[in-house]
Amino acid sequence: MSTGIRFELLATDGDARRGRIHTAHGPVETPAFMPVGTQATVKALTVDMVRAAGAEMVLANTYHLMLRPGAERISRLGGLHRFMNWPGPILTDSGGFQVMSLAALRELDEKGVRFRSHLDGSLHQLTPERAVELQFLLDSDITMQLDECVRLPAPRAEVARAMELSLRWAERSRCAFHPRPGYGLFGIVQGGAEEELRRRSAEALVAMGFDGYAVGGLAVGEPQAVMFHMLEVTVPHLPADRPRYLMGVGTPLDILGAVARGIDMFDCVLPTRSGRTGQAFTRFGPVNLRNARHRDDPRPLDETSDCPAARDYSRAYLHHLVRSREILGCILLTWNNVWFYQSLMRRIRAAIEAGTFEAFAARFAADWQRGDLPPWEGRRSLVTVPSMPSAKGAAEELKSRP
Repeated sequence: MSTGIRFELLATDGDARRGRIHTAHGPVETPAFMPVGTQATVKALTVDMVRAAGAEMVLANTYHLMLRPGAERISRLGGLHRFMNWPGPILTDSGGFQVMSLAALRELDEKGVRFRSHLDGSLHQLTPERAVELQFLLDSDITMQLDECVRLPAPRAEVARAMELSLRWAERSRCAFHPRPGYGLFGIVQGGAEEELRRRSAEALVAMGFDGYAVGGLAVGEPQAVMFHMLEVTVPHLPADRPRYLMGVGTPLDILGAVARGIDMFDCVLPTRSGRTGQAFTRFGPVNLRNARHRDDPRPLDETSDCPAARDYSRAYLHHLVRSREILGCILLTWNNVWFYQSLMRRIRAAIEAGTFEAFAARFAADWQRGDLPPWEGRRSLVTVPSMPSAKGAAEELKSRP
């Protein structure tokens, strides 16, 4: 299959790669982190805030948009880019993750998946062909094949069954996809924590020919060391001239470890979900703004940050917003987190270009694990408030005036 998107490999440092993906809606510098906009919005942020943070590509979810407002409706309204006013590239998840996360609401067979909508209980059929069609209607720059994701740990036989089914669905997805300049289809490597299954999955997908390759079914319950090992046994079987995407990952240290193993693309709900629950990410690790230690702290989250949310608001104010459940608290902390992730990716790209990625990753990890600043111990400023005259004294003063 001829590639609809183009991947440039600009620099390497060990197995870490610095690249650029060319899509119908513009380039994406890699390694890249895609903010998650499941329902055509990055929660709590405007498009301008997402762009100001430095994001170039966002992720949306086919399953959720299929249910509401409907892919056909979005298509009639000009496609997902116009619908959500996002000018840059969009990658859409096929709905494969919901095969796992909504297991109680679905039935799965060779043909595809039947879902009971979590919104109203209506029945929906999602096949590999329908998943590709929905993403075409959405006008996704990068379409993902439909796959079956298995939560780990799981028996090897169950992992093998899901991997083989995903390969058959991959071939059907490839046949249903209509190649266009600037648009691509990614296959998804499955195989759980089984080395041989991961290798077989990767080799079979490469033989089919996709525009890019995702590694799925990780960060679903297994330890970080297992995830890294699965990347080490999988990535060498993927072509160097196509982008590699680790789905649903993750923490900053997860990202650094995956970049070191040759991954180019990431997505995760962590920065946005954490922002809505009072947690901010800083270079010295996560900060829980619900904690009372911040209530008198006049310091910003990070005075060195170029993010307004991190630089221009005191921790005391952010603490107040979070404890008062003010919407602005969700907005500012989410903006800080999305900006932090984009800043991390910019620094990773610069380090790879400079040939200093390993040293950068070590410094970042040391700062991250060091923890937040010590609690604020500054003395409260003393403000002299003039004493108020008594009512009798005020009356006497008025009487004495000419």
